[in-house]
Amino acid sequence: MSVSVPDPDPRPQPPEEPGPNECCGSGCPLCVLDLYSDELQRYRAALAAWKQRHPEAAD
Repeated sequence: MSVSVPDPDPRPQPPEEPGPNECCGSGCPLCVLDLYSDELQRYRAALAAWKQRHPEAAD
């Protein structure tokens, strides 16, 4: 019987983009669009670091 081992260094996954109606447009201090932008920046940095560790990976 074969047991699958999870990847110890999986490729980062992009954050889920907010839907078109998730921002209320009232200037909230923690707007979902700002939070998404922050998550997207962290994802891009994590992906760049992952690609350096896995140069054989296709884009």
